[in-house]
Amino acid sequence: MSRRSVQYTSSPLLASKTPIWRSQFIVAAIALGFLGLVVRAAYVQVIDNAFFKRQGTVRFVRSVDIPADRGKILDRNGAILASSVSMPSIFASPEEIDRDPNKIKALAKAVDMPLAELQAKIKNEEKGFVWLKRMVDDAVEQRVRDLKIKGVGVRKEYKRIYPEGEAVAHVVGFTNIENEGQEGVELTFEKELTGRNGSRRVINNRLGQAVEDMGEIRAPVDGQDLQLSIDSKIQYFAYQKLKEAVIDNKASAGSVVVLDVNTGEVLALGNYPSFVPNNRVNLSGGQLRNRALTDTFEPGSTMKPFVVGLALERGIVHPETIIQTGGGKYNLYGHTISDSSAHGAISVNEVIQKSSNIGTVKISLQMQPKDLWEIFTQVGFGQKPQVPFPGAVSGKLRAYKTWRPIEQATMSYGYGLSVSLFQLAHAYTIFAREGQLIPVSLLKKDERVEGVKVIGAQYSSEIRSMLHMVAGPGGTAPKAQTMGYSVGGKTGTAHKVEGAGYAGHKYRGFFVGIAPIEKPRIVVAVMIDEPTNGRYFGGDVAAPVFSQTVQQTLRVMGIQPDMSVKPQVVAKAEVESF
Repeated sequence: MSRRSVQYTSSPLLASKTPIWRSQFIVAAIALGFLGLVVRAAYVQVIDNAFFKRQGTVRFVRSVDIPADRGKILDRNGAILASSVSMPSIFASPEEIDRDPNKIKALAKAVDMPLAELQAKIKNEEKGFVWLKRMVDDAVEQRVRDLKIKGVGVRKEYKRIYPEGEAVAHVVGFTNIENEGQEGVELTFEKELTGRNGSRRVINNRLGQAVEDMGEIRAPVDGQDLQLSIDSKIQYFAYQKLKEAVIDNKASAGSVVVLDVNTGEVLALGNYPSFVPNNRVNLSGGQLRNRALTDTFEPGSTMKPFVVGLALERGIVHPETIIQTGGGKYNLYGHTISDSSAHGAISVNEVIQKSSNIGTVKISLQMQPKDLWEIFTQVGFGQKPQVPFPGAVSGKLRAYKTWRPIEQATMSYGYGLSVSLFQLAHAYTIFAREGQLIPVSLLKKDERVEGVKVIGAQYSSEIRSMLHMVAGPGGTAPKAQTMGYSVGGKTGTAHKVEGAGYAGHKYRGFFVGIAPIEKPRIVVAVMIDEPTNGRYFGGDVAAPVFSQTVQQTLRVMGIQPDMSVKPQVVAKAEVESF
């Protein structure tokens, strides 16, 4: 069969006539289609465009936080104790990120993160945002930018830095990675320091990169700067001397407090062990604890001036009144009260100078329990210190109605109640300020403050003279003597409580004192916890720190020496009773 060529042009089907209505229908359908598109476009663009604008905004417009700057923390002279610096942080958008395996490996290497950890962070593809690495250095930021990976970006955040380091750590505290206060002043004044973040709107391209700034919605409000009462020079020196004493005496810890008795300002508050706020890796609870405010102890012989001061005011004794202390042992209701040595008949002045337990007990038993409880309460014992600081404790002071006579006796020389070092320093302001307990402050004040009268100015002065004798020949703390300045204070040594009783060979040694003695400007309190290098009396382990701190503090404050500046002969100390 031979092939034939088909002539389509001669096909009868093509030769047949097409009805005109069919062509008209097709043209009309096309016209209607275009008309529908025009109507729909008009509806979308003009009549009801809100929905579509919202959808476009959701896909391309982002609200970006403008971080507020956290307020600075300054010392009394304007030195920076804490401030914020801008740091880059790396983030990703799991729903948009380019998941090319090679790029993900390169990203993990750039941010110095295990690949598995990075993959876990971006696993959820429905998430719009996740932090990869926060607060990185400029080199990491540049490596990430050079990769140009879709869905990965850089944001600026504020990182808190602490230029004074460990010396002021327990005062200033620190913030977490979200810039929220966690300890110290950072926590106490969180409301004042923190600002309010602002925000702005940007248009992102398909890679998640901002291509147009639409302007601010809300401007950021920076936090307030805080000026503390702390003097960073005094703080650093006091901390260093405390640290040396703890190490030299092989002690477990120590604290120091310096108060300005004119203004009530806290000039220094230090603890050792401490920590570096800029590097808080592997910190222990012992390093973080602000022991001067959180740790309590039985104050030992530092309580004796309060007992004697009250007895002076009540007219029960005078400075020259003779107290018979016998051979160093005194039996009271079947209990033996002991002195370190036999003092015999001594004056009330010498009761404080030689730290006689027996003399103090005999004076205290001439008063009612309520009388002693009232003065202890008036100076702040048994109450939380009125200072806005986290963790400050009230200590322990039982109601006087529960005291037995032997408990009244032991409380008079510091056993049966507990206080913090800060409370003890604050209480001693009554001897420096004409019998007034002054309010204390962590913020700079400058102006002289008035306090609440506890004892008369005359009796405060008489106690101050006795405290001066403690630091002189025949006293328990000649090592408290300070080159060029007259000082006075009281030693204390107490067995540490352990379980239901006292540890046989664990002690706290402390010293709290005033300088200059005639016109007091400061109170300094020092505590050394568990010294184990052969010495444990407060006059040996704490008084030298007091002496060095007083000298430096008064020099920084511009207080002229009130004694001739020459080497002083340090007499052999009386061993204190405790």
